[in-house]
Amino acid sequence: MSYKPVFVATHPRACSTAFERVFMTRQDTLQCAHEPFGDAFYYGPERLGERYADDEAGRISSGFSKTTYQDVLDRLDRDGSEGKRVFIKDMAYYLMPPNSEVPSIAPSLREHANGHQINGVNGHSHGNGVNGHHQTNGTHGVNGVDQPTRQGSDPTSNPTVIPLEILKKFHWTFLIRHPRRGIPSYVRCCSPPLSETTGWDHFKPSESGYVELRRLFDYLREQGLVGPSVAGRANNAKRGNDEVSITVLDADDLLNKPEEAIRAFCDQTGIPFSPDMLQWDDEENQKRVADAFAKWNGWHNDAINSKGLTARTCPKKPVTEESENEEWRQKYGDEGQKIIRACVKENTPHYEYLKSFALEF
Repeated sequence: MSYKPVFVATHPRACSTAFERVFMTRQDTLQCAHEPFGDAFYYGPERLGERYADDEAGRISSGFSKTTYQDVLDRLDRDGSEGKRVFIKDMAYYLMPPNSEVPSIAPSLREHANGHQINGVNGHSHGNGVNGHHQTNGTHGVNGVDQPTRQGSDPTSNPTVIPLEILKKFHWTFLIRHPRRGIPSYVRCCSPPLSETTGWDHFKPSESGYVELRRLFDYLREQGLVGPSVAGRANNAKRGNDEVSITVLDADDLLNKPEEAIRAFCDQTGIPFSPDMLQWDDEENQKRVADAFAKWNGWHNDAINSKGLTARTCPKKPVTEESENEEWRQKYGDEGQKIIRACVKENTPHYEYLKSFALEF
């Protein structure tokens, strides 16, 4: 059984914050990190995201305008320095350039990719990096490096900006939700009136996150970081002692059978399970959660205001494409409906592929 830091890789609006709240009840053994890589992706000198590219004031006001990917990993090191296991929930797309651009290792991490020793979660080493370059804030291309001749490329076809040796330090798991529910939820957060709180006034399909999650999943499988056994499948051979099983959890399964889903996830990750993890109606827990989620104001209100994770009392009613289109049209207009439908159609194959590996319980 692996006892590495648990990394729950997901895409936006996958009920992942409600899932994270379950594990935030285990302050005795777990130290949770809420979407740490978004700081470097959106705001820092190595930023990959496009949303704040022309918004220097927004980057500075975030408090993360100087945060590099190395800084994030250092923070995770500190989180695990007091003997607790680190539990990370984050978006796969924060680890790679948008629009399927050619990736290169983040400048602050290139010395790790250049053959230096790596300790702990990310390690500390000294050297001149690739070709002696440590530039972190250029203006050309991703990570300040011109395309297509990127420095710090990874010969293993790594789709991320994180060196493989660092990716190996995590116990990888995955959380998914059907685009028919995930995409409209994302659009709602980028539309009035909620956009007045989130500060995001438009939806970017490149931030949907499904294709990046699939690319990360496939790469980790190819490198042997997960699998070959699939969690919860009776016809699979028993996993080896050091093997990290393929653990993909579907949000609908989580909402329909929360205790069974959390118990099965804990079994695969070596986290001790208790039914008490599904309840958090106490003042100390609520305060801690509000502080942890404050940097994404408006995105996690339901999770913040919840008191526990309970099974749905009524199953989801079946809907038709026509009824969905009409619902989206009424909420977001004709153009909004078309954007949502196109995005759902584009990402459904990626969801269905990942769903084929979903945890059964």
